[in-house]
Amino acid sequence: MPQRNIVMIGGSAGCFHGLRTIVCGLPADLPAAVFVVIHLRGRSESHLDEVLARLTPLRVVKASEAMPIQSGNIYVAVPDRHLTVGLDHIHVTRSPKEGLHRPSINVSFRSAAAMHRDEVIGVLLSGMLDDGASGLWDVARHGGVTIVQDIEEAPFPSMPMSALEAAPVNYRLKADQIAAVITELVAGVKVNAMQPKNVPIVEAPPQPNIFTCPECRGPLHKHRDAPIEFKCRVGHVFPLMTLIDEATSTQERKLYEAIVALEEGADLAEYAAKERLGNGNLVREAEQLRQHAASIRKLIEERTTPFVD
Repeated sequence: MPQRNIVMIGGSAGCFHGLRTIVCGLPADLPAAVFVVIHLRGRSESHLDEVLARLTPLRVVKASEAMPIQSGNIYVAVPDRHLTVGLDHIHVTRSPKEGLHRPSINVSFRSAAAMHRDEVIGVLLSGMLDDGASGLWDVARHGGVTIVQDIEEAPFPSMPMSALEAAPVNYRLKADQIAAVITELVAGVKVNAMQPKNVPIVEAPPQPNIFTCPECRGPLHKHRDAPIEFKCRVGHVFPLMTLIDEATSTQERKLYEAIVALEEGADLAEYAAKERLGNGNLVREAEQLRQHAASIRKLIEERTTPFVD
């Protein structure tokens, strides 16, 4: 059996209880390096390493550039930086966001899979949208082991559900089962095959640019068919569900910008009408602009965004 000594754990909304349970269950002599990548706000200082250090005898450190990889350590991603795993050290970079996130779970999982192949165990916990699904796919296609939190337990099941739909998954477990399975896999226990492994990744053929990047407004092109992802010239990457969600936010933001422009135009027309001693044309223009603004506001309020299965 491969020596599985790289453990990648990713999560987002609602993941802390599961993460805490896993860390508490890992043995003090675990012969593996553990990497924790949680979605963090870029302008917030993170104390996740300090919190985890109180739960485990393993050494917990904030990831930093060129830090050597050592068994028995838990490396925690820091805000506004991707954590990538090298052969014997790690990198911390501010390269383009993926799925609107930095750190991105996909970035970290993909780097570990590329460098350590079948030595990797990938664990995906609770979270919204679909970051992590593509990364787990890469772990699986390089021969690593994939684990997702049971969607019936996850407070926000979208991320593990997306992974189950898009990637070969070996284990679907509740949080209190995951640490024991990680320990067994590190020790060389035979892997449970829930789905066929080593499924080849499907790269998308070249095609015209059809969408716009929500981050930089540059053109997006599909660069992966399974799981579906879009990438722009700068390097921003979007899984399909994240792109849909961000497009909806962009539409609403633009409509509110239109309301602001129309209402400011109405205010200006009314001001000009007063200065010109009640110019009737300007008064009518202000009324018309306010009617248009009200129509757009009504459109926003009445819009429904159905759930996607």
